[in-house]
Amino acid sequence: MIPYDKRDGKIWYNNELVDWGNVKLHVLNHGLHYASCVFEGLRVYDGEIFKLVEHTARFFYSAKRMGFEIPYSEDEINKACVETVKTQKVQNGYVRPIAWRGSEMMAISAQHTKIHVAIATWEWGSYFDPNLKLKGIKLNISKWRRPAPNTIPWDTKASGLYMICTLSKHEAEKDGFTDSLMLDFEGNIAEATGANIFFKDKNGEIHTPIPDSFLDGITRRTVIDIAKSKKITVHERKISPDELSKFEGCFLTGTAAEVTPVSQINDFKFKVCKMIIDLSESYQSLVRKKAAA
Repeated sequence: MIPYDKRDGKIWYNNELVDWGNVKLHVLNHGLHYASCVFEGLRVYDGEIFKLVEHTARFFYSAKRMGFEIPYSEDEINKACVETVKTQKVQNGYVRPIAWRGSEMMAISAQHTKIHVAIATWEWGSYFDPNLKLKGIKLNISKWRRPAPNTIPWDTKASGLYMICTLSKHEAEKDGFTDSLMLDFEGNIAEATGANIFFKDKNGEIHTPIPDSFLDGITRRTVIDIAKSKKITVHERKISPDELSKFEGCFLTGTAAEVTPVSQINDFKFKVCKMIIDLSESYQSLVRKKAAA
């Protein structure tokens, strides 16, 4: 894999398309030291960005929650994302808008820092190994928990919130798992390190945690809509780890993960059943249809 700082092309950086290798920031910028940074992740299907408007709206919401204002309009960011994808000739890939506080101030206060914005895009296939996705990936249960909602801006895509996700995923991979299931501050099931989680019961109904201390994913909401269109009952509720033995199926959803079956969580086993495969295929049909529209 080519390191991300060694790639070719252009990155949209503060309203200019800049050569990839020339997009730089100072080591003393506030975003790096104090996580004054928000971002988004979008998928490109057949040259078109899926759910661009929704992702950009969340990008601006995240910035507002972090106490800074993106110096462009949502429409300008939407157009910049489209322009960057076309410039890079990305057909099936990923888009990463990011905004952060600059280096005008150091230490906790950052009232007078400049807000920088960049948008990068690249060709990108499956987040998980495609062979693993067919069989279902394996999760452990992380020792790290999603913090209580009154301790962090939990409903944002802010970079600092992902520190424990990286720790959890590294520990999972070290022990032979693909990813990690994280519990919330109350000990209930929350999400994987970068994706929401769903379970299928013996009656063919779906259960998913209430997103009250973690991100309510755009893909999560899309898959819920798909399930309901198929007359599948979806329960959004608190789910205890003690219930894992009662479920037959499990899957993750996310912009990167799309719809990924789970075959195992610790010692609990799940089937990659027809319902999950059908939801995955329906999701792929939707994103390709939207791209063609």
